[in-house]
Amino acid sequence: MAQGNIYVVREIPGRGQAVVATSKILKGTRILAEHPLVTVPRQSTSLEAIDRLVNEQLERLDNDQRQSFFNLCNAHPGRYSETIGIVKTNALPFGSSAAEGGIFLQSSRINHSCSHNAQNTWNENTKKLTIHVFKDLEEGEEITIAYLNDSQNRASRQKALKEAFNFVCSCELCSLPSTLRQESDQRLSKISLLDDSIGDFDRILGSPKACLHDAHMLRQLLQQESIVDARVPRLYYDAFQIAIANGDQARARVFAEKAYAMRIILEGDDSPTTIRLSNLIRDPSTHSLYGMSMRWESNMNAVPRTLPEQEFEEWLWQKSATRSETGVANLRDQTYFPAFEGLPDENNIDLDYYDSGDGFRYTPRKHWCFLAEVVEVSYLFRRTLLVRDMAGQEVLVHFYTDGRGMEPSISCVQPGNTIAILYPDRHAFLDLSTGIRQEEINTIRVNSTHQVYVRSAEVN
Repeated sequence: MAQGNIYVVREIPGRGQAVVATSKILKGTRILAEHPLVTVPRQSTSLEAIDRLVNEQLERLDNDQRQSFFNLCNAHPGRYSETIGIVKTNALPFGSSAAEGGIFLQSSRINHSCSHNAQNTWNENTKKLTIHVFKDLEEGEEITIAYLNDSQNRASRQKALKEAFNFVCSCELCSLPSTLRQESDQRLSKISLLDDSIGDFDRILGSPKACLHDAHMLRQLLQQESIVDARVPRLYYDAFQIAIANGDQARARVFAEKAYAMRIILEGDDSPTTIRLSNLIRDPSTHSLYGMSMRWESNMNAVPRTLPEQEFEEWLWQKSATRSETGVANLRDQTYFPAFEGLPDENNIDLDYYDSGDGFRYTPRKHWCFLAEVVEVSYLFRRTLLVRDMAGQEVLVHFYTDGRGMEPSISCVQPGNTIAILYPDRHAFLDLSTGIRQEEINTIRVNSTHQVYVRSAEVN
């Protein structure tokens, strides 16, 4: 239940009214559960209609409630009517994609921080907005939430906050020294890219291991940024979907457990999301994606819980060693032998793949090799190969070598041959197609017996 005696609303110089802890608060504590004073549509194009709707609701309130509404901060004086200014400054959503939001007399007073310590969540079961702290707080510490939903860099955050709420954020994250800020911005940008790519259904089925490794990379970046808000259980749920879509009930169950544990902290045990995750822990196969593929088929009770922690983590994220017991590279390991969709993007330098060197020249910091079967060979101005990767995707490889692909080492390539390319990127060509632009002849090998051997030392 909400505990109104553990916080107080008071003035803080430079931040206006703020919600402050009056005693030590442990993470997972629900400090508020509040019905909205008024509700507002989030996607209406008519400010006049919103103004009329809100004022109609205000007329039904008593004088004290109406006065409390008009005592809320208005970040847009003179730009909008007083009612619309207060709504734009204080409305909180009934979920990230909900059509409505609301004004809350207590919750709407909680200030923003990009390094916030509390989570606001609409509970559809109770029809209340809940506020949970997800970090231990000390007496006198301000309770903060995030007004922005995604992982933007500092410049984007500052612009969005200035436009929407008319203030310049000076939180701990925004006040980092220049070097640390650049490092943080780089991680946040990568978090956004990974967050977008992990939910791609084609990748979940076509390159699930690469997708799962991206999820693991995302978890590491979130940890490096000390992020423990709703982005963490969302990541675990994405990993759950990767596993269950490929028939892996064991891993899916563990990911559901991890998502559930975080949702308990952020939303409580009465949250619809938490309850749904609890059901998925009991039976992962009830999820709608189960059975789309059975390439990783496993029983939900096949979780190797007796493994040491590090080995368990390697099992969970499929981070197996690249060498087999015989010392030969494991060609099924998509960390080192990714399908085309798992290759780094040439236009987005991925610092997990490259070292920046002197700032202008990028060199590989890890090893990867693209393996594919040659489907078709053509030559006009340069040799072009149509190849099929291990996920079944057909990709064009265009040769921009000195000999335009006619070098002796590859000029005899035929359909049915296997090619191995070290360190390729996904390249966007002018005709809007995406493929591989091969500029070096010494990083490609062709084997006509369908057996490509790569020295283990080159991929470890």
